[in-house]
Amino acid sequence: MLYVVGMGAGDRDGMTIAAEQALLRSELIVGYTKYTELLKVHFPEKEYASTGMRQERERVELALKEASDRNVSLVCSGDAQLYGMAGLAYELGVSYPDVQIEVVPGVTAAFSGGAVLGSPLTHDFAVISLSDLLTPAEKIRRRLECTAECDMVIVLYNPSSKTRADYLKKACDIVLKHRSGDTVCGYVRNIGREGQESHILTLNELRDTAVDMFTTVYIGSSETKVINGKMVTPRGYRNV
Repeated sequence: MLYVVGMGAGDRDGMTIAAEQALLRSELIVGYTKYTELLKVHFPEKEYASTGMRQERERVELALKEASDRNVSLVCSGDAQLYGMAGLAYELGVSYPDVQIEVVPGVTAAFSGGAVLGSPLTHDFAVISLSDLLTPAEKIRRRLECTAECDMVIVLYNPSSKTRADYLKKACDIVLKHRSGDTVCGYVRNIGREGQESHILTLNELRDTAVDMFTTVYIGSSETKVINGKMVTPRGYRNV
């Protein structure tokens, strides 16, 4: 059995009971090095195997091979589907017909971080990764353009890195063509982990803010507001 486990965005408190049970049933836990190091604190009795960044295919192949003989968990941060390994596990799993695959969902950073800020995701929203490692930059720009025009809340994953330091600024410039500079925005860094920090600010201010890969960014819709220091998007109840 191969469990593809979403371990949540932060510490063990953000992990679902189903995810914990899958890890307990597994003899081997496979994942990105940073994630396995986090799990070793809580599951020290388990065997671990890890690979570095950009070695997703090798990681999944390793997990599938090992799952031919025993129960294995392939862990992903947040949810196993959203920018996770679930899809690739099914694709490569065709070559391992004896391995049964079960996806165990987790709480993705969009929701964990949204809860820290307040409730920015009460209505329609879109999640877009600014990383162009697997998606052409032009396609990312087009998705930002369409979503901004639709006036949905936008959640940005992978908003910046050493080689993409200006990507968030460019994304904000696209959104600013369709939304006011006073649009309520927010971001959360290190969600659920040591050093967590969050800020609510305007779209104009966000444009000039430095963030990193461990930050999740929220760009509000025209209806998003600040209520008692919290970022809130109304659901649209007629009588409120």
